[in-house]
Amino acid sequence: MALTMLDKTSDRADKAAWPPAIADEFEREHTANNPCVGTELVSENERVRVWLIRLAPGERIGFHRHVLDYFWTCVTGGRGLQHVNDGKTVEYTYAPGETRHETYAAGEFKVHDLENIGDKEMVFMTVEFLDSANKPMALPGQARPAA
Repeated sequence: MALTMLDKTSDRADKAAWPPAIADEFEREHTANNPCVGTELVSENERVRVWLIRLAPGERIGFHRHVLDYFWTCVTGGRGLQHVNDGKTVEYTYAPGETRHETYAAGEFKVHDLENIGDKEMVFMTVEFLDSANKPMALPGQARPAA
Protein backbone atom coordinates (compact mmCIF):
# COMPACT_ATOMS: atom_id res chain seq x y z
CA MET A 1 0.00 0.00 0.00
CA ALA A 2 2.74 2.47 -0.94
CA LEU A 3 0.81 5.53 -2.08
CA THR A 4 2.51 8.15 -4.27
CA MET A 5 1.68 11.74 -5.15
CA LEU A 6 0.05 10.36 -8.31
CA ASP A 7 -2.56 8.81 -5.99
CA LYS A 8 -3.23 12.11 -4.18
CA THR A 9 -6.05 14.39 -5.29
CA SER A 10 -5.19 18.07 -5.30
CA ASP A 11 -7.49 20.73 -3.92
CA ARG A 12 -6.51 22.94 -6.88
CA ALA A 13 -4.09 22.66 -9.80
CA ASP A 14 -3.43 25.07 -12.63
CA LYS A 15 -0.78 26.16 -15.11
CA ALA A 16 -1.16 29.91 -14.64
CA ALA A 17 2.03 31.95 -14.91
CA TRP A 18 4.06 32.00 -11.70
CA PRO A 19 4.86 35.27 -9.95
CA PRO A 20 8.18 36.66 -11.30
CA ALA A 21 10.09 36.05 -8.03
CA ILE A 22 9.00 32.37 -8.00
CA ALA A 23 9.87 31.93 -11.70
CA ASP A 24 13.31 33.52 -11.15
CA GLU A 25 14.01 31.27 -8.15
CA PHE A 26 13.00 28.21 -10.19
CA GLU A 27 15.46 29.22 -12.94
CA ARG A 28 18.24 29.66 -10.35
CA GLU A 29 17.59 26.13 -9.03
CA HIS A 30 17.90 24.82 -12.60
CA THR A 31 21.39 26.35 -12.77
CA ALA A 32 22.47 25.43 -9.22
CA ASN A 33 20.53 22.32 -8.15
CA ASN A 34 19.42 22.38 -4.51
CA PRO A 35 19.71 18.90 -2.94
CA CYS A 36 18.34 20.00 0.47
CA VAL A 37 14.87 18.42 0.47
CA GLY A 38 14.11 19.66 3.97
CA THR A 39 14.78 22.59 6.24
CA GLU A 40 16.99 20.51 8.55
CA LEU A 41 19.02 17.32 8.00
CA VAL A 42 18.39 15.46 11.26
CA SER A 43 20.16 12.15 10.54
CA GLU A 44 22.34 10.57 7.88
CA ASN A 45 24.15 7.28 7.45
CA GLU A 46 25.38 5.18 4.53
CA ARG A 47 21.79 4.20 3.63
CA VAL A 48 19.50 7.17 4.30
CA ARG A 49 19.17 10.90 4.86
CA VAL A 50 16.39 12.01 7.20
CA TRP A 51 15.06 15.54 6.79
CA LEU A 52 12.66 17.72 8.77
CA ILE A 53 10.46 20.38 7.23
CA ARG A 54 8.85 22.71 9.76
CA LEU A 55 6.84 25.60 8.31
CA ALA A 56 4.84 28.19 10.23
CA PRO A 57 1.75 29.60 8.48
CA GLY A 58 2.94 31.61 5.48
CA GLU A 59 6.46 30.12 5.53
CA ARG A 60 7.92 28.42 2.49
CA ILE A 61 10.79 26.07 1.69
CA GLY A 62 12.28 27.10 -1.63
CA PHE A 63 12.81 25.00 -4.72
CA HIS A 64 14.68 21.76 -4.15
CA ARG A 65 15.44 18.75 -6.33
CA HIS A 66 14.43 15.15 -5.61
CA VAL A 67 16.59 12.58 -7.42
CA LEU A 68 16.58 9.79 -4.83
CA ASP A 69 13.80 7.39 -3.93
CA TYR A 70 12.17 8.68 -0.76
CA PHE A 71 9.08 8.85 1.38
CA TRP A 72 7.57 11.63 3.39
CA THR A 73 5.18 11.68 6.31
CA CYS A 74 3.15 14.74 7.26
CA VAL A 75 3.34 14.75 11.04
CA THR A 76 0.82 17.51 11.76
CA GLY A 77 -1.43 17.73 8.74
CA GLY A 78 -2.12 21.06 7.08
CA ARG A 79 -2.51 22.84 3.74
CA GLY A 80 0.32 23.38 1.30
CA LEU A 81 0.93 25.07 -2.03
CA GLN A 82 3.60 23.82 -4.45
CA HIS A 83 5.08 25.08 -7.69
CA VAL A 84 6.26 21.98 -9.60
CA ASN A 85 8.75 21.65 -12.46
CA ASP A 86 5.96 20.63 -14.87
CA GLY A 87 4.70 24.23 -14.62
CA LYS A 88 1.76 23.51 -12.32
CA THR A 89 0.79 25.27 -9.14
CA VAL A 90 -0.90 22.75 -6.87
CA GLU A 91 -2.65 22.97 -3.49
CA TYR A 92 -3.01 19.95 -1.21
CA THR A 93 -4.56 19.18 2.14
CA TYR A 94 -2.42 16.80 4.20
CA ALA A 95 -3.73 14.55 6.98
CA PRO A 96 -1.68 13.89 10.13
CA GLY A 97 0.36 10.74 9.50
CA GLU A 98 -0.22 10.78 5.73
CA THR A 99 2.73 9.14 3.97
CA ARG A 100 3.69 9.05 0.28
CA HIS A 101 6.49 7.19 -1.52
CA GLU A 102 8.32 8.47 -4.61
CA THR A 103 10.68 6.59 -6.93
CA TYR A 104 12.84 8.03 -9.70
CA ALA A 105 14.45 6.11 -12.56
CA ALA A 106 17.95 7.04 -13.71
CA GLY A 107 17.92 10.61 -14.98
CA GLU A 108 14.46 11.41 -13.54
CA PHE A 109 13.85 14.06 -10.89
CA LYS A 110 11.28 16.45 -9.46
CA VAL A 111 11.80 20.09 -8.50
CA HIS A 112 9.25 21.86 -6.31
CA ASP A 113 8.79 24.23 -3.41
CA LEU A 114 6.31 24.08 -0.53
CA GLU A 115 4.45 26.88 1.23
CA ASN A 116 2.28 26.47 4.30
CA ILE A 117 -1.04 28.11 3.35
CA GLY A 118 -2.81 26.84 6.45
CA ASP A 119 -3.33 28.43 9.84
CA LYS A 120 -1.10 26.13 11.94
CA GLU A 121 2.47 24.86 11.83
CA MET A 122 3.03 22.11 9.25
CA VAL A 123 5.70 19.47 9.90
CA PHE A 124 6.99 16.79 7.51
CA MET A 125 9.66 14.10 7.86
CA THR A 126 11.34 12.97 4.63
CA VAL A 127 13.58 9.91 4.30
CA GLU A 128 15.77 9.63 1.20
CA PHE A 129 17.33 6.31 0.19
CA LEU A 130 20.94 6.80 -0.91
CA ASP A 131 20.99 3.51 -2.84
CA SER A 132 18.67 4.71 -5.63
CA ALA A 133 18.85 4.71 -9.43
CA ASN A 134 20.40 8.22 -9.28
CA LYS A 135 23.49 9.10 -7.30
CA PRO A 136 22.96 11.33 -4.28
CA MET A 137 23.76 14.97 -4.94
CA ALA A 138 26.46 16.48 -2.74
CA LEU A 139 25.07 18.49 0.14
CA PRO A 140 26.41 21.94 0.94
CA GLY A 141 28.49 22.02 4.12
CA GLN A 142 25.92 24.07 6.03
CA ALA A 143 23.28 21.34 5.49
CA ARG A 144 24.90 19.01 8.00
CA PRO A 145 24.50 19.80 11.70
CA ALA A 146 27.65 20.66 13.64
CA ALA A 147 29.05 17.73 15.59
